[in-house]
Amino acid sequence: MPRAYSADMRERVIARVASGGSRREAAEHYDVSASTAVTWMKCFDETGRSAAKPRGGSISPLEESADFLLTLVAEQPDLTLDDVVFAMRKRRIAGSRTAVWRFFERHKITFKKKPARGGASARGRSAGTAALDERTRHV
Repeated sequence: MPRAYSADMRERVIARVASGGSRREAAEHYDVSASTAVTWMKCFDETGRSAAKPRGGSISPLEESADFLLTLVAEQPDLTLDDVVFAMRKRRIAGSRTAVWRFFERHKITFKKKPARGGASARGRSAGTAALDERTRHV
């Protein structure tokens, strides 16, 4: 999404219209669209402000239950995301696995595989694998 026009540009367009110019004339002079100048003037006439509206910054509904979720993971750090969602459902807190993952990402909490589980390894590449000559016993 493109960035908002600068406050200086908005103020210059508004000042030109306020000094007697038309919205279209001011838009053409400052190389912005006519609809942009009309929108800025409408906002200025209604609210008296020329600044752009703030962008972004939505808040997750899970933030209301942040204490519960953070405490839950602090007490049981080996929980999976599905376990957390199950605990939320017990307390009637709405949310999905993805929402929980995003919540923990915002709070810098990660879920890593535990080293004790071992994990997958490549076949035939371990230190205990015999060399070809030793297995075939060629002399």
